[in-house]
Amino acid sequence: MEDLSFRHPVRARASGARRTAIVGVVASGNLEVLVERVLPDAECVVDIRTAAMGFGEIWSAVIGDFVEHYSPGGLKFSINDGGARPDTVSLRLAQAVRMIAGEGQ
Repeated sequence: MEDLSFRHPVRARASGARRTAIVGVVASGNLEVLVERVLPDAECVVDIRTAAMGFGEIWSAVIGDFVEHYSPGGLKFSINDGGARPDTVSLRLAQAVRMIAGEGQ
């Protein structure tokens, strides 16, 4: 198992008032994302636990793009990866932001 952690400054607080949300499932080719509103509004943290070793640069690029696009201030993401592709990671992170904002409840 490999543990990765990324901390990013962000432009704005994520919308909504919901405290937590979970999206996805850990299964072949997928991942689970827990998002918690526990950080200062100008910070975002993404912690990843994955069995796919050696993909830190790809994770860094995917997370960087996500943070730039969504500015998820105040949110901590915990990802349990089951071998998801980068496009699936982006999809699940976007779903998590929508859930914590109160959309799609």
